[in-house]
Amino acid sequence: MGRRRRRARGQRSRLLSPRRGERRRRVRERSPRQAALGREPPRRGGRVHGSCSRLAPVGADQRPGVRAATLAADTSTGARIGVVIGRVCIVGAGTIGSLFAGHLAQVVDVCVLTRRREHAQALDEHGLRVTGRTELTARLDATADPSALPQFDLGIVCCKGTDLETVAASLEGRAAQATLMTVQNGLGAEDVVRRHGDWPLISAITFMSGTRHSDTEVEYILDAATWLGPYEETPLARVREVEALIRSSGLRAQAFEDLRPAQWSKLVFNATVNGVAALTGLPHDFHFGSEAEPTDLGRLVHALMEEGTAVAQAAGPGTADDPWEMNVHATGRGSGHYPSMLEDVNAERPTEVESINGALVREAERLGVEIPLQRSLYALVRAREASYS
Repeated sequence: MGRRRRRARGQRSRLLSPRRGERRRRVRERSPRQAALGREPPRRGGRVHGSCSRLAPVGADQRPGVRAATLAADTSTGARIGVVIGRVCIVGAGTIGSLFAGHLAQVVDVCVLTRRREHAQALDEHGLRVTGRTELTARLDATADPSALPQFDLGIVCCKGTDLETVAASLEGRAAQATLMTVQNGLGAEDVVRRHGDWPLISAITFMSGTRHSDTEVEYILDAATWLGPYEETPLARVREVEALIRSSGLRAQAFEDLRPAQWSKLVFNATVNGVAALTGLPHDFHFGSEAEPTDLGRLVHALMEEGTAVAQAAGPGTADDPWEMNVHATGRGSGHYPSMLEDVNAERPTEVESINGALVREAERLGVEIPLQRSLYALVRAREASYS
């Protein structure tokens, strides 16, 4: 046990202190954190590397009545010529689903599958308004009935982990030609979806955030990136196509050949920030990560993230970026974002504690890594849920 903990700490030390050659590569290439937080890579020869081309005009052979996006060639992303995404289905119209729907509706046809019938009716009648970082209004088709969905080429599954099994079952037997992209917190979302169909799957996590003010209005607060990568045998070229489509809508995205290190970065970040916010009632602000004036809470957050990173190292993939540095940068931007778990406990709704904090604790148990602080955080959030009247 002691050797395992020492080895995890040693691996983490190497992660946070890269060798000189690795450090040079980070200077030349856009790092995952640069992409997530909106930083551009260094320019070479007057051109920004990593940019993507805009959508080409729709050809005459597209399906009647459907706006279709034909992706142009892009040597920096590897997107293929002539791949058509004619319609996108957003599955789950919470904050993240609404942000995807509003932006993507500017460049491609969008349909939305909602949980409530009145939500779908409101979107059909009034459209979707996005405010904040972007100001736009989107017209889209919405339904609460999976059997009423039209055929689509890309499905973006944005529901909470607590609803994923039900949502995946509702898609069973539908849109056989589609690719599905899961955008969930925690681990294992792809396995849940796979039980209900053999669609090509793309794994994704997102750092963008906002606040849904009503069924038809969402505020875009943090314009950070969505990271995506292939699951199982899905070709990387297909991931690049989706990356290019998302970028063309005005949202940030970055494709990875292996998303697992990025998923672990997000898991450690999320388990800590969501759990602490749910228990303290604080938004994700300077209390969590000020390095200039450290707080008691900030020191606790740092220790929690150290434990989580040790689990990631023991699991094998490690982290794509240091969760603590991600936390410091996010709080330094001053958005004061209310994490979803805080909103859930305030509304006395079930949280994603099992798919986020529970996943981290179970992995630690499997690997024999001691994480007493994270284990306590998990138990306290579960107790907070049990306190609902």
